[in-house]
Amino acid sequence: MNAHTPAVAVADQAAPPQLVPLKGIRGSIARNMTAGWQAPRVALGMDVDMRRCQLLRARLQERAGTGVRLSVMPIVLRALALTLRSHPAMNALMREGAIERMPGIHLNVAVALEEGLAVPVIRDADAKSIEQIAAEAAALAAGARAGTLPVKAYQGGTFTVSSLGAAGVDWFTPILNPPQVAILGLARVADRPVVQGGKLMIAPATTLSLVFDHRAVDGHPAALFLGELKARLEAAEGL
Repeated sequence: MNAHTPAVAVADQAAPPQLVPLKGIRGSIARNMTAGWQAPRVALGMDVDMRRCQLLRARLQERAGTGVRLSVMPIVLRALALTLRSHPAMNALMREGAIERMPGIHLNVAVALEEGLAVPVIRDADAKSIEQIAAEAAALAAGARAGTLPVKAYQGGTFTVSSLGAAGVDWFTPILNPPQVAILGLARVADRPVVQGGKLMIAPATTLSLVFDHRAVDGHPAALFLGELKARLEAAEGL
């Protein structure tokens, strides 16, 4: 360009902004997140040694064969469901003027979609094996992404789990899924320094983030719940 060539304004070259209407799935997410954010929520986090869970996953993977790929997620869901049995205050819904403790343990599992987030439900998760949970979670995720799940597949959840491990996230605090009183965030499993018996070693570990509605649950019982889940995962027994 020489001195006689007119300059082109940067504004003329820029593409117009893209507007994403808050309707459909995006609108539903916006409404739910606003309601969840308005609750008096508290977040707790605990690091978990995942060595025994990884060994269990490897045994289950060998039994399942090459046609199925197992992650640690179904193991966490199974451990969570069993822990909720002994902590009914966490498996509850906020109602107008009341807290409704639910008899069944029905886990919403967050599934990332191009247009947002879907949370189908694994019903009676405490009565299902790790393999059953893995198969159902995979089928629900596939159905959610294909848009073929019926409306009832998203209804009736009592507790939600959200994982960003596949995205390489080390920790995060998810937003409540109202009217549920709690949600669990699962970070990636990665090698970290761990102290055992006074010795420093490297082991696979993750961070669990529990967010709960303080109107329904106090900090101490929530911490006991998270601690029991941590102990169950680190022992990997009875799963």
